[in-house]
Amino acid sequence: MVESFTDWVLFFLLILALLSLDLFVFNRRKEAVPLKKALLLTAFWIFLALIFGALIYFEMGANAATEYYTAYVIEEILSVDNMFVFLLIFQSFAVPEEYQHEALFYGIIGAMVFRLLFIFAGTELLHRFDFMMYLFGALLIFLAVKTMVKKDAIKDPKDNFIMKFATKHMRTTDGMEGGRIFVRKNGALFVTPIFLTILALEMTDLMFAIDSVPAVLAVTPDPFIAYTSNIFAILGLRSLYFALEGVISKFSYFKYGIGVILIFVGVKMILSGTYPIPILFSLTFILSVITITIIASVIINRHRKMCV
Repeated sequence: MVESFTDWVLFFLLILALLSLDLFVFNRRKEAVPLKKALLLTAFWIFLALIFGALIYFEMGANAATEYYTAYVIEEILSVDNMFVFLLIFQSFAVPEEYQHEALFYGIIGAMVFRLLFIFAGTELLHRFDFMMYLFGALLIFLAVKTMVKKDAIKDPKDNFIMKFATKHMRTTDGMEGGRIFVRKNGALFVTPIFLTILALEMTDLMFAIDSVPAVLAVTPDPFIAYTSNIFAILGLRSLYFALEGVISKFSYFKYGIGVILIFVGVKMILSGTYPIPILFSLTFILSVITITIIASVIINRHRKMCV
């Protein structure tokens, strides 16, 4: 387990540098993210995640590196499910494409803080109470079944009570105000639809963290590996969203793949004390399930088009 304070400091300095690079170099202008740029940035973030895994390999060993890569893959897969909600949020608040990246940027900064709290709380619970392993495993299996049987329709984020409270008790503008989050009018402070969008994104991540964090902790008990894999997956989420924006709706069977993976991880967590499943097998199984899911979605969607 990595317990060095220096490791954490260096990691946060790295993330700060990457966030600055993203905001002030890659996306310094407010504009729609073209497909080519989104694909290049997605490849860049994945490459960085792989390099960081190699550093973990040299510092902590092969097993730790495999745990990192497995946790990273799980988080990326679960993040794709978030994209359906991102799309609805942007549509609900009528956010133009040129402002979407910045809204995701600030939403992800908040997600980084909450994930840190959740992961440390989760690891502490698992360390203190052995039965939490069974509870988390059962929770993942429950969420897996819920994911597979839920209807495709997603609740409008504006119907959430927190969003209703915000719109009722805060001064809000009708326009985007040039993509700003706050504006002053006649000496009074107003929030823009961008602020409400960021708030909706934060709330969405809190909900997804309920299955994301236990799933990662089922793979590794090390908070450093759990958190770094989470953050590298989240960093690449924005560019991945813009790369897949046009085809997200075609992943019609993706939820079943996510469900199978969550069930597997939940069972792995429950059996960890008696019949531990090798981490390399876990990584292979998860990659196989998601590959089959994507291929099935493509084939079935193509068959539906031919039948129309």
